[in-house]
Amino acid sequence: MGVTFEEFAMARLQSLLRYAVVLTGDRELAQDVVQEVLARAHSKWRRIGQSDSPEAYVRRMVLNEYLSWRRSWQFRHVHAVGEKLVDLDDARGGVVDHADGVVEADALWARLSTLGRKQRAVLVLRYYEQLDDDQIADLLGCAPATVRSHASRALKTLRLSERERIHAEEKS
Repeated sequence: MGVTFEEFAMARLQSLLRYAVVLTGDRELAQDVVQEVLARAHSKWRRIGQSDSPEAYVRRMVLNEYLSWRRSWQFRHVHAVGEKLVDLDDARGGVVDHADGVVEADALWARLSTLGRKQRAVLVLRYYEQLDDDQIADLLGCAPATVRSHASRALKTLRLSERERIHAEEKS
């Protein structure tokens, strides 16, 4: 017999919430997404619990819920949550100022909020979940070339918004 729903939820809740926060950029919305997914997963647990990877199944449910979330206004108005996607090291080898990391993380969240849902999902799946283009295409139900296109456009948008931010800082 596989793991019970309660055992799964207790063990994986924090991981699912972190994943949803990275997708949505908003803690409260991430909690709503995960709560909705877990409610649906509970009613289907007999089938999900016997799958090869219940966690992968539920993570896909989180992704699908994020992509189809009805409150689209919130996706266009993502707020920074102050969590880092990557560790930011001080390349100069000096003392790292925690405030600089928070500012960098906030800037990253602000730039990510400018992306469309699919572009953002592709970047999260590629860089946070470490999936390759074929795996992402399978999750999103599209061709690997479409994944590469979304990623390319998203990265271009992020680079442009970073250049605009730097240019604005240089002017001030």
